[in-house]
Amino acid sequence: MNAPRPMPLPVVRAPALQEGAATLAMVLILLLVVTLIALASVRGTVMEERMSASTRDRGLAFQAAEAALREGELVAASKPALPVSGCVAGLCAAPDPADAPVWDDPSVWAGAPEAVVTLGGQTARPKFIVELLADDVPPAASCTTRNVIGENACSGTERRYRITALSREEGRAEVMLQSIYAVP
Repeated sequence: MNAPRPMPLPVVRAPALQEGAATLAMVLILLLVVTLIALASVRGTVMEERMSASTRDRGLAFQAAEAALREGELVAASKPALPVSGCVAGLCAAPDPADAPVWDDPSVWAGAPEAVVTLGGQTARPKFIVELLADDVPPAASCTTRNVIGENACSGTERRYRITALSREEGRAEVMLQSIYAVP
């Protein structure tokens, strides 16, 4: 007779192999999360760098416009001859309240004088315009109605100018400043 055959043993997978696959999947997911966090951090840093550069650029443009404003005030202090109407070479007659502001007109800026300013190793060329607002304004504190009634107590008049400066460079920040300037 034949000897009885032994029963085959069931095939058992090694638990270590299953644990290794699970560990690999966890490590890959963790690596993906760390990569996403690193990318977000780099993106934030680049954005902060751009904001910092924009802030510096705007600061330089502001300083250039401020320098042009001072040059316009020097021109106004000399009481320049102004055109009867409109603007010529950055000098403008008293504006008509019904008209659009002269600083919105690109043709006015095309003929406006430039102020050459060097800031932070860069040269800017802001422009300015001088508008006469009024030429018969009593000086401050010379007209009061406390003790005297009437215009006879006022002595002399001042001219009032509006100086508008614009700093605009290609691909750079744009800044426009205005001041009201009184000339006795």
